[in-house]
Amino acid sequence: MIKAILYVIIRVLFRVKVVGEFQREENHTVIIANHQSFLDGLILGLFLPISPVFVVNTAIAKRPLVRLFLSLGEYLAVDPSNPMAIKQIIRLVESGRPVVIFPEGRITTTGSLMKIYEGSAFVTLKTEATIHPVIIEGATFSTLSRMGSDHPTRWFPRITLTYCTPTRLVISEGGSAHERRTKSGEAMRTLLQKCLFESRRPNDLYGAFLDAISIYGSSREIIEDTKQIEYTYGQLLTMTLGMGRLISRHSMAGEAIGVLMPTAVPTLALILGLSAFGRTPAMLNFTAGVDGLQSACEGAVINTIITSKAFVEQAKLEAKLGALKNVRLLYLEDLKEEMGLMDKLWLMGYARYFPNRVRVKSDPKTPCIILFTSGSEGKPKGVVLSHEAILANIAQIRAIVDFSTEDKVLNALPIFHSFGLTAGTLLPILGGIRLFLYPSPLHYRVIPEIAYDRSCTILFGTSTFLNHYGLHAHPYDFYRLRYVVSGAEKLSASVKELWFEKFGIRIFEGYGATETAPVIAVNTPMAYRSGTVGQILPGIEAKLISVPGIDAGGILHVKGANVMSGYLRAEHPGFLEKPTSEAGEGWYDTGDIVTIDHEGFIRIAGRVKRFAKIAGEMISLESVEKLALTASPAYVHAASSQSDEARGEALVIFTTDKELKRDLLQHAARTGGYPEIAVPKKILYIDTIPVLGTGKTDYVTLKSMAEDA
Repeated sequence: MIKAILYVIIRVLFRVKVVGEFQREENHTVIIANHQSFLDGLILGLFLPISPVFVVNTAIAKRPLVRLFLSLGEYLAVDPSNPMAIKQIIRLVESGRPVVIFPEGRITTTGSLMKIYEGSAFVTLKTEATIHPVIIEGATFSTLSRMGSDHPTRWFPRITLTYCTPTRLVISEGGSAHERRTKSGEAMRTLLQKCLFESRRPNDLYGAFLDAISIYGSSREIIEDTKQIEYTYGQLLTMTLGMGRLISRHSMAGEAIGVLMPTAVPTLALILGLSAFGRTPAMLNFTAGVDGLQSACEGAVINTIITSKAFVEQAKLEAKLGALKNVRLLYLEDLKEEMGLMDKLWLMGYARYFPNRVRVKSDPKTPCIILFTSGSEGKPKGVVLSHEAILANIAQIRAIVDFSTEDKVLNALPIFHSFGLTAGTLLPILGGIRLFLYPSPLHYRVIPEIAYDRSCTILFGTSTFLNHYGLHAHPYDFYRLRYVVSGAEKLSASVKELWFEKFGIRIFEGYGATETAPVIAVNTPMAYRSGTVGQILPGIEAKLISVPGIDAGGILHVKGANVMSGYLRAEHPGFLEKPTSEAGEGWYDTGDIVTIDHEGFIRIAGRVKRFAKIAGEMISLESVEKLALTASPAYVHAASSQSDEARGEALVIFTTDKELKRDLLQHAARTGGYPEIAVPKKILYIDTIPVLGTGKTDYVTLKSMAEDA
């Protein structure tokens, strides 16, 4: 009777929603769940369609409130420090009773998964039990959670229980008991992360933004830029809807609108505003040449570009924009003048109180954003990313990394780049994480000072940019940083060493592509291997397809909700070219040669296009660059190739070191175990290695220079 009354009270107060169906099994049953608050056990006890036994830490079981909840059902109190505790749980499971275990062993203090204890996984492995994962959402916002003071709390937050597909842990055979135990713990962690990702709800970008406002509150200060004004969610929403309303008068629903803006608050508001009114922002790379911009506009059928007079003047883009054909320019300054009294009343009244009613709802699978490839290997292509792709990639990242509302992100990466857009901008905004946007990653002295002054805890960058920040920063500038994530290019060993020695910070290297929204894999504190780019994110399948001439690994093909809808090319304006792959429909060919070890960590050998075939042997140009770096570590080097009638291709190394000679390269090759064929015969000195606006090396220009050499 008491349980029935409690069920009704809890269901009404917390508006508990159950997603999925609990699938009963005949064999041994273990229910696992993430641990968000002191409410978790009570809610599971009331809403599970079975009567399980709860495994509880003896120290927790002694607390009066917990003891009251536990009195409503059965429980087993165990001491984790007692070696016999695991045997007690195993005997309980083998008795046939369904058992509930919280594998984290404690309530989260970050909102994400904490450490997974191997014992709980070992129990399921030993008993061959069927695991029923349950994901609890919303309880971190309860006053009975253990989140920090900056995390919003309320008395009765909405709570959702998601029943995931039952499964059994499978680990590779062999190894000692300790190794098998470790493997089982890793498998349990991976399972829970996968379930966290799969528990996400379909939405569009603007809808996800409204959800964030609802969760974290419209008065929460969330974003600032160089104007040093901290905007709340409510102020950002007002800016978003104002821009969206004005631009909707100059465009049609479904139209691709070019966005040529710096990394700043108005740019984010513009992206969200276009999304709210059913337009597709196409993020133009303002560092590209006229041909690149024209090609982008033609491929994506962009007739209108939104920009700012102040930005155009400051970035000296007048001549470049003036050379574009068949494109209309709309300036934010002019649009602002169009805002009349009725628009202001609409913003402060109807739109403010009913922001969900003013939008054009978008199907999650329709285009959300168009990005353009860097052009590092050819003419830029338009990459169409759906709402589902963007939001799925954010959910994948949040499932494995413990970013929290206590954090503050510093993002200086360009917002037209997928890394800077998804990870650096949208992820924090949709996750209640404070964000500082800086317009240029090239201000090497300023950015460390901002990190220090604004107490930033998360920094995203490329290896090149992180190297310069490290060289120019004071040893104390990054004292608050707890996450430094590198992507977009290979992380240099010298950069890792610099950051560790100077700041005591370990850089987490990740890997991805614009076509995957962009993150495919990343190292984390719970799953880190030096020299790798981490493990594949949950919800992404991977296949390796072998390449003739390359023995180890193969070309990585991936499939998942975060993969692009297709390409837009200038040769076929407006035509969406679906991704094609040897792996089959829906798979994306990354073009990267990788190996994946038995733990799932990825090592990148190089792009298949960055291999030279010399006398029938495939040589990685990245390995040639490593060789040059070994011989001359204080300088910058880039490898390319040129046609050679006798051997097919010949290696060319570009360097900023005037003293680099072939004998130094040969010595480095002998000591480093490189084959003689990997030593370039042609060494070309240049003042600076050409780079794109994203910080990547411009290999197209280098290839042209190599052929002309």
